[in-house]
Amino acid sequence: MVIAIDGPAGSGKSTIAKMLADNLKGSDGQVFTYINSGKLYRAITLGCLRAKIDMSDSEKIIEFAGNVNIDYKITEVFMDNENVTNLLHTDEIDRFSAPLSAITPVRRIVNDLVRSLAKGRNIVVEGRDMTTVVFPNAEHRFYLDASADSRAKRRFDQGVSNLSLEEIKKAILARDEIDKNKPEGSLKIADTVRYLDTSDLTIIQVYEKLKEEID
Repeated sequence: MVIAIDGPAGSGKSTIAKMLADNLKGSDGQVFTYINSGKLYRAITLGCLRAKIDMSDSEKIIEFAGNVNIDYKITEVFMDNENVTNLLHTDEIDRFSAPLSAITPVRRIVNDLVRSLAKGRNIVVEGRDMTTVVFPNAEHRFYLDASADSRAKRRFDQGVSNLSLEEIKKAILARDEIDKNKPEGSLKIADTVRYLDTSDLTIIQVYEKLKEEID
């Protein structure tokens, strides 16, 4: 079974997807694997920065993305056999990962990787275009949304950024514009997807609404 979750940055996708994966089992008794497609783009960004690739050089970025070895093991991201999960949420990676993910060949590389990881598994996968491009026929598709103010406060409260609340909000709005205007895999609400505004809901409330529908 594939459960796909889409929506803008900070809408709660990651937290909810992981909760579902941790608590669900398929009809065959198999557990669910949690896949965060955004972390794959962040891993590529990290690798490019380490390799001192000019982040405006799309050809070099595409070449790197096509050759680097990235894997997802349970909930951890590995790049060239190094667990990089805890290195993916920095202000620098936040700055470069969105424009990198707008490069069409890079998106196709990551989307093919996500589909490959999903083969033979029960998965909960979240990220941009999961419900539209990658898994348009998934058994369950959800679009989680929230106001920019709510999303900025959530990111600020995570304590992973050195930016002020207002600076985080500004960055989120800029990210939204990039995501909405991508030439491929842009942020949009698919037909028949289950839409849920999480601005005034707790994580538990959102989780219960999605689990009830899946059940």
